[in-house]
Amino acid sequence: MASTYTPLGVELQATGENAGTWGTKTNTNLQIIEQISGGFIQQSIAGGAQTTALSVSDGSTGAVLSHRMIEFTGTITGNQVVTIPLDVQTFYFLRNSTSGAYTVQFKYVTGSGDSFTFSATDKTDQLIFASASDGTNPNIITLAFGSGDGDVTLTGTQTLTNKTLTAPKIADAGFIADANGAEQVIFQTTASAVNEVEITNAATGNAPIIGASGETNVDLSITPKGIGRVTLGAGKIQQLAEKVTVAATAATGTINYDVITQAVLYFTSNASANYTLNIRGDGSNSLNNIMDTGESITVAHLVTQGGTAYYNNAVTIDGSSVTPEWQGGSAPSGGNANSVDMYSYTIIKTGDAAFTAFAAQTQFA
Repeated sequence: MASTYTPLGVELQATGENAGTWGTKTNTNLQIIEQISGGFIQQSIAGGAQTTALSVSDGSTGAVLSHRMIEFTGTITGNQVVTIPLDVQTFYFLRNSTSGAYTVQFKYVTGSGDSFTFSATDKTDQLIFASASDGTNPNIITLAFGSGDGDVTLTGTQTLTNKTLTAPKIADAGFIADANGAEQVIFQTTASAVNEVEITNAATGNAPIIGASGETNVDLSITPKGIGRVTLGAGKIQQLAEKVTVAATAATGTINYDVITQAVLYFTSNASANYTLNIRGDGSNSLNNIMDTGESITVAHLVTQGGTAYYNNAVTIDGSSVTPEWQGGSAPSGGNANSVDMYSYTIIKTGDAAFTAFAAQTQFA
């Protein structure tokens, strides 16, 4: 009676057979069993879309499908299919080390049973079990290891579901990406940080909170980039502090009021002459560039007066003359001696480089 073979190539010798070669065949069988139990092999699947059939080598070592771990290699330029015979029953560690954004499917040679597929970007490891559960449609069962069931790998692109992260560490300038992989939230690092942002959700009828945490009293800064501004939707502001520049400067000549720098400009030295106030963004940005049509801005200029008072007798915006609408119906004709005159200006942009200004002079003494 002739020998028979298992689906993975181990020779089953008949009684009384192979006189004189039984030892050699037994040693080969042991080597096959050794590679089945713990052997590693690489299989190139380089090339365009194709099917690579892994076949058994009866009574011989070296068959790819008779190794415990199989690493797929090569540059692929199309989707790949790797098949095994219908009667193979074992488990495999599969590693996808191919280059090229194409899928790699592992399945039985025929039938409609389940299979496992590495996605086009999944270059990770996977544990699968070839069940040989049906003579026609056997299943490849994906086991809880690697990318197939959500275990996290160092380099794989994977979706995490229902995972609890207690203290994840994000590198300086690291980010959370959106669904397209674009940066959505970037994290910047400060050495020896003790203050941080705290985000709190809310129950029905209450508002979520973005707050500061850390020391006893901590500000929360929202900083636009460049000349961008912070836009708040409909709502309320409970408390607001404005930036004030206090300068030991005497009003005279042309004074540039940079609205990007402050909301209030306070000159503490006595005015020495009537002056022109030029309202602009700053030395690099015009007011026209930082405002949109239909927006307004209000600024204040406090001018200290001595015994001889002077006043703001001309207003320009970005260097171009404007005639404000003055509170009370007429422009001031002088300052107020031994006082502080506060000038407020509300400027509305009505079009490109077109503004309407409303102004008031108020004496404080």
